[in-house]
Amino acid sequence: MIRPRGTPGALVIGLGNPLMGDDGLGIAALELLRARWTFEPAVELVDGGTWGMNLLPLIETASRVLFLDAINLSVAPGQLLIVEGDQLPRALATKLSPHQIDLREVLAVAELRGTLPAEFVVLGLQPETIELHDGLSQPLRDNLSALLTATRARLSGWGHTAHRRDASVYA
Repeated sequence: MIRPRGTPGALVIGLGNPLMGDDGLGIAALELLRARWTFEPAVELVDGGTWGMNLLPLIETASRVLFLDAINLSVAPGQLLIVEGDQLPRALATKLSPHQIDLREVLAVAELRGTLPAEFVVLGLQPETIELHDGLSQPLRDNLSALLTATRARLSGWGHTAHRRDASVYA
């Protein structure tokens, strides 16, 4: 769904490739967020996978964007990482997979066109391994709840109240 520029609200985009182990973190976190929480006012949750430049129209029309992704800053596996604004290009310089280069390019194009969202942040965890296999490593599974807590906190700071869904939804 493409909204008019400056539409109130927030856009959360989960990034990554679930077939590449810890690179699938953004998608896994997004699925849990969607299953366990609703937000007032509503938050748009988008599975960005490895869409790359195809995300540009969504990003350009958003006021605030929160990306969920595995971030390699060479710290302990599973460590919670928050990267904002001008820190983003440096943090994405060490690519884990092709979608990160695309994200840098998408943000650069939006900036050149004057359509960069007023606020954007990447929340993620340091991956342990990026290789062909299904599922997250133990350090990421252990810290996924911290990532979801940080996500809800950021959205709360942007004026979105989180409401826990009925536990039977994801039991």
